[in-house]
Amino acid sequence: MAREPEDTIASRISRVLAERIVLGELPPGARLRQDHIAEEFQASHVPVREAFRRLEAQGLAISEPRRGVRVASFDLAEVREVAEMRAALEVLALKHAVRHMTPAILDAAEAAAREGDAAADVHAWEEANRRFHRLILSPCAMPRLLAAIDDLHAASARFLFSAWRSGWEKRTDHDHRAILAALRQGKAEEAAAILQKHVQWIGRAPQSAQKSGGPDAFAIVG
Repeated sequence: MAREPEDTIASRISRVLAERIVLGELPPGARLRQDHIAEEFQASHVPVREAFRRLEAQGLAISEPRRGVRVASFDLAEVREVAEMRAALEVLALKHAVRHMTPAILDAAEAAAREGDAAADVHAWEEANRRFHRLILSPCAMPRLLAAIDDLHAASARFLFSAWRSGWEKRTDHDHRAILAALRQGKAEEAAAILQKHVQWIGRAPQSAQKSGGPDAFAIVG
C-alpha cells in the first residue's frame, strides 16, 4: 500500500485543525500537542510541524518559546486588520477577474447569494458566502493571491462563528446583489467599491450590525 506523502498529510492535518479552531472546538489558548496530534493522525512529527507552520501562517496558531504551539487569540484590532487586508486583496483580485467574467460565473454567484440569504444557521451562511466570493474572484487566475484571500477567509470565519454562535437570523445581503448588478452592467469600479466597503464591515459589534441591518457583523464578510 502506497504511503501518503508527508506534504499531503500536513495539508490534511492543518485543514482539520483549522476547522476545529474556526468552529471554536479548539478555543483560544488551547495547546496543540504535537505527540497527541501525530498519534491521532498516525503520522510522524514532521508533517505535524509543517501543519503547525501552516496554521501560524493563517493566523490561527502561535508558537511560543518553552510553551509550544497554541491556538491564537484574537481581538477587535485583529478583526479590523483582517478586514483591511481582505478589502485590499479582494478588490485587487476582482479588478483582474472582471475581464474574464462570464454570465455563467455571475449566475453561479447569484445562486450562492440566494443560498446565503436562505441559510438557516451561521455555518450554512458562511459556506455560501465564501463560495460567492470565490466565484467572483477566481477568474483573476492568480493562485497566490487567491490562497492569501482563502487564509483571510478562514480567520474571518473564526471571528464570525465566535460572534454569531447563537441568535442567528436569516438576512438578505444587499451588497452581494449590488456587486452582481454592477458586474452584469460592466461597472467594474463600482463593483470593486461596493466590495471594499462590504468587507470592511468586519470589526463592528454584532449588536450594532444587527440593528443597522448590515450584512456583516463581527466577522461577516460580503
